[in-house]
Amino acid sequence: MTLYDCIADLPLTISGSDRTSRRREMVGETTRVTSTFVLLAEDEFGAGEDITHEAVDHEALPDTLPFDFAGEYTFDEFSQSLEAVDLFPTKSPKREASRAYRRWALESAALDLALKQNDTTLASRFGRERSPVRFVVSTPVPDGDTTRVEGILAVNPTCEFALEPTDEWTADTFARLAETDAVRVLDLNGQSGGDGDSQAPNPEFYRRVFETLPDAIVADPVVSDDVHDLLAANSDRLSLGASVRSTADIRDAPFEPSWCRIVPSRFGTVRSLLETIEYCAEQDISMYGGGQCELCVGRGHIQLLASLFYPDGPNDVAPRAYNKPTIRADLISSPLEPPEAPTGMEWKQLEFE
Repeated sequence: MTLYDCIADLPLTISGSDRTSRRREMVGETTRVTSTFVLLAEDEFGAGEDITHEAVDHEALPDTLPFDFAGEYTFDEFSQSLEAVDLFPTKSPKREASRAYRRWALESAALDLALKQNDTTLASRFGRERSPVRFVVSTPVPDGDTTRVEGILAVNPTCEFALEPTDEWTADTFARLAETDAVRVLDLNGQSGGDGDSQAPNPEFYRRVFETLPDAIVADPVVSDDVHDLLAANSDRLSLGASVRSTADIRDAPFEPSWCRIVPSRFGTVRSLLETIEYCAEQDISMYGGGQCELCVGRGHIQLLASLFYPDGPNDVAPRAYNKPTIRADLISSPLEPPEAPTGMEWKQLEFE
């Protein structure tokens, strides 16, 4: 029985739906907007988060008539029914990838509701334990300035990081980060998969990445003749990330990964997510979790999935407080303890998270 088989036949009843959007100021002088989709049934509800990046796509939601999802399904039937639904009916999204993000919001909401209605949990359906989740923190290092990394370490000396090197990082930037011994993932953004701009490979820059921080996983490098030998010599550190939306993306990758970052919202469907997790396990590809700056229930969902499938990886699923513009004095440390009495897809967060 596959992982998907374990939840596909869960009965699901929906009587209505709702949606709300939220806006938060984030580190790096950016504003994040996401929307929560809620599926209702008497005194139960299931919620999922649409992490579409462009604010205009969330702002268009009030002009959209309520989606009619009312009915009785199995979870798999509900998933299949979404194939016929245009989730951006008033205007196409800025990026096609956003269709998968909104689909994930609805599928995770439906799974949340189905689990609650059947008084069960993902852990019990999969026969797995909820484990404490090791997390790393993704934070900007603008123009090679390590001030924020150092500020977080002053509050939480055991914190680990997932960072995005750029050509603006100087030798001093790399040296300062190496001194912290806290960098666990370096994302080169070379396989963006439509989520951003890929950086061209710079052999000298790549060499500095691999040699200065020799223990860090290196995600999404660009493969070219100029860096082929360097990548081959560090094959045990190479990871796929932004381009992975299905098992096919791993099979067709330009290099054989030792690691894979699992970002649930990118898969769109629960089936594709679970198939990819199973494929990585079968191929002995180590996994770690990631997110897309979730503001609400989506953060708990990625933490729950990390807890079940890759709890010891350098999971980029840190509590929300790490994304706030100001470094708080009460940042909690890794690992995150699982909830004692979970329901649905929820991972209850403390206020100071």
